[in-house]
Amino acid sequence: MALKTFKPYTKSVRGTILVDRKNLWKGKPFKPLTSVKNSSSGRNNLGRITARNVGGGHKQKYRNVDFYRKKFGEKAEVERIEYDPNRSCHIMLVKFPDGERYYYLAPQEIKVGDKISNGPNSEIKVGNCLPLSEIPVGIDIHNVEINPGGGGKIARSAGTSVSISGNDGSYSIIKMASGEVRRIDSRAMATIGVLSNPDQKNIKIGKAGRSRWLGRRPHTRGVVMNPVDHPHGGGEGKSAGGRHPVSRKGQSAKGLKTRDNKRTDKFIIRRRKKKKG
Repeated sequence: MALKTFKPYTKSVRGTILVDRKNLWKGKPFKPLTSVKNSSSGRNNLGRITARNVGGGHKQKYRNVDFYRKKFGEKAEVERIEYDPNRSCHIMLVKFPDGERYYYLAPQEIKVGDKISNGPNSEIKVGNCLPLSEIPVGIDIHNVEINPGGGGKIARSAGTSVSISGNDGSYSIIKMASGEVRRIDSRAMATIGVLSNPDQKNIKIGKAGRSRWLGRRPHTRGVVMNPVDHPHGGGEGKSAGGRHPVSRKGQSAKGLKTRDNKRTDKFIIRRRKKKKG
């Protein structure tokens, strides 16, 4: 996909950079695979705001993407590649010989008319889904299951992939995009290829209105609040609050490790790379 720029007729479009979607499906999504997506505006079941700066936005329908890929033994044809407002990568609508259709995450290099398959003994080909035990070392994969049969959880956003760096008994050693190296059961399923829409990271919103279309409301900085509203608030003039950056509830916003899952620590071989700060 290419990036799209605009002539600077107005201040807002001068710096706008978007992804060109001219090669994607122009019509509506496949209705039987959609469901209603109600906006919560950041509120919980009691009506209290639990996620600030969320609300509004364009009305959307949720596309029911199949992350499990459990329909084995038949080859499906890619009918079309679509934009999905609920995720950063594109999705593809596939049709099996019996007439069943599914939405799958669309990898790069996949084209309309291509044939894909799921399950053991599938060909090592972009878009095919098979167990980790059957995928060669060094191949880029996405939509990786953490537990066999649990559905893809790892590498699902635009332009991402992970790779298999080796095998350890009944486990495959996976290297994540973050630099973390961990073991995953070799029976878990994964899909071949790098996910589509790698230019998502180069988008420049261009104007505040586009953020509102996406359901993002204005964000107020903590340093301009009063001490009663935020730990950074108060002080004369421009003051950072006299402490390291924290959240509204006082939890460190930079560098504090929040992971607390000793049950799965044994599967992590090397921790993720530390950010330079």
